[in-house]
Amino acid sequence: MRRYRVLFALVMLACFGVVSAAPLPQQISDFSGFVLNTRADLEQLANAALGEGARPEGWTFNINNVGSPTFIADLWFDNELLATVIFGEDRPPGWIGAPTTQNPLLVVRNIRHDLELSADEQFGIAERPAGWRGGPAVARCDRAVQNLVQILVTAYTYNFQTNETALNYCATIAAEAEQQVLLRVLSTPEYQAELNDLTLAVRGDLERLADEELGLNNRPADWRGSRDITIPTFLSDLFLDLDTLANTQLGLGVRPAGWIGVLPNAPALAYRNLRHDLELLSNELGRVPRPRGWQGIDPLAACDPNVQSLVLLAQQSYGLAVEEIGGQGAAFCAQASQAANQIVESPPKPEVVEGEAAEDDTFIAESDYAFSYLDSAATQYMGIMPPGTKFKAWYRNFGDSTMMFVSGEEFAVYVDLRWTTLSPDIFTRLPTLEGVKPLTFCDARWCNGPAPTPTPTGAGALQALLNAGTPQAVPSVEEVRGEKTQVSWNNIRVTYLLDNPNTRTAQVALEICTDTTQTACEPVLQIFDNATGALKPVLSQYNGLNVFEFPYGYTANLVIEGSTLFSPDIWISDPTIR
Repeated sequence: MRRYRVLFALVMLACFGVVSAAPLPQQISDFSGFVLNTRADLEQLANAALGEGARPEGWTFNINNVGSPTFIADLWFDNELLATVIFGEDRPPGWIGAPTTQNPLLVVRNIRHDLELSADEQFGIAERPAGWRGGPAVARCDRAVQNLVQILVTAYTYNFQTNETALNYCATIAAEAEQQVLLRVLSTPEYQAELNDLTLAVRGDLERLADEELGLNNRPADWRGSRDITIPTFLSDLFLDLDTLANTQLGLGVRPAGWIGVLPNAPALAYRNLRHDLELLSNELGRVPRPRGWQGIDPLAACDPNVQSLVLLAQQSYGLAVEEIGGQGAAFCAQASQAANQIVESPPKPEVVEGEAAEDDTFIAESDYAFSYLDSAATQYMGIMPPGTKFKAWYRNFGDSTMMFVSGEEFAVYVDLRWTTLSPDIFTRLPTLEGVKPLTFCDARWCNGPAPTPTPTGAGALQALLNAGTPQAVPSVEEVRGEKTQVSWNNIRVTYLLDNPNTRTAQVALEICTDTTQTACEPVLQIFDNATGALKPVLSQYNGLNVFEFPYGYTANLVIEGSTLFSPDIWISDPTIR
């Protein structure tokens, strides 16, 4: 495992050189906080399993430096070490394990999933101790459900409505995803044209199985046997007959693992459930190979419905070649699941078709007084792109954001769709920023930043022009950005003075440093909290440093000032991981 960790660290180091941990829309928006909270929970779980401060041999102790190129690799490695303590050499069903993607966020999402399985074993299912930070609800779902959410959000721009507090979140969001598969794949004219034949084949195969089990034309008294697909009760009769045969041969209410036993209203979903359960029953009854004349020849039909959905979407979006997947029965389903999960977590790059026109003008548009920025969050303002300036759009931001990355002569910046001539329909066809961080620059004559945005973000270019003659007062907080050098929370040296376990806060003395080695530092003079619109109070002095109080964990939306440096965020460790 040690050698694998080193290799994985090298892969992730190369990955971090070109890839930003783009957020998974609607689920994870603060990557650093997500990573650090996962590490904090891992350390708390280790304390519970081994005793306070005790760790397995080989533990990396890479706790706080999220900027380290091996931080995620060390997190995965330590999670596996602790899992061996809790489970032994085996792993529970659903364990994801070794990373198969270079997307840092998805790697940590998968680590978080496995960590929760270990926590279930240590504390009890869904039981967690005080101070457990947790993660997004989707990280508790199995890998197929996680990636159903991933592909629908990133490839189909679907906005999920399932609330994180839903009683059975994973089942609820899987059902919502299933409805999207119904709309996008199972409702196509091609699929609907063959649906009746597929459903009639289920009736035929059920009768073949009943002949093998009960004898030719020998059926229970309540057997319905409907074979006319045009009658309203055809699907319900088929469902009840399948249930009757299962009760007769397995015992009342006894079903194989994975049995669905639900008849949806949508005929396409009803067919899928019926075929799945029929194949499952045939396996349970030992009918391998199948009876002569069996019509169910699609091996995917016997797989978990979430895996089926994921495979269908991966085929449609990324060209997953199901025909190249080997194995039979459970082996096929396992390989299909692995292939679909891997291609969703590491989607192929768009291919350039040989002979394609040198310039595709689909994504060419013009500015209409668009504000331009060096970042998708619209914090590094570069000026107003003159009307009529041509650009090509490359990427769009996530969720409901209308920001997009564009490039033209002497610039590569972010602009808002609303102040361009690009149509919303074309905008939705742009790939998202998932897994990429484009290089931005602005050397055109109209570029005059980076600088604070002259009007509130989203107010519009027209308002900027109206206000051009009378510049608006810039908040003093924004002035800091032009006068001092911005660093991250990794550059803040924290001296812990007092912990309050009841409020989960700490009193700390702070210095802000030029780099993450924290050697050349200056005192923190003041902290402005944008959430409250006020300065944080200085509680006391310690060795000439101001003392502040912060909650444990990651806090953003701040302006932490030294004499020449400032940071927008800070990380405060709780005592268990210092």
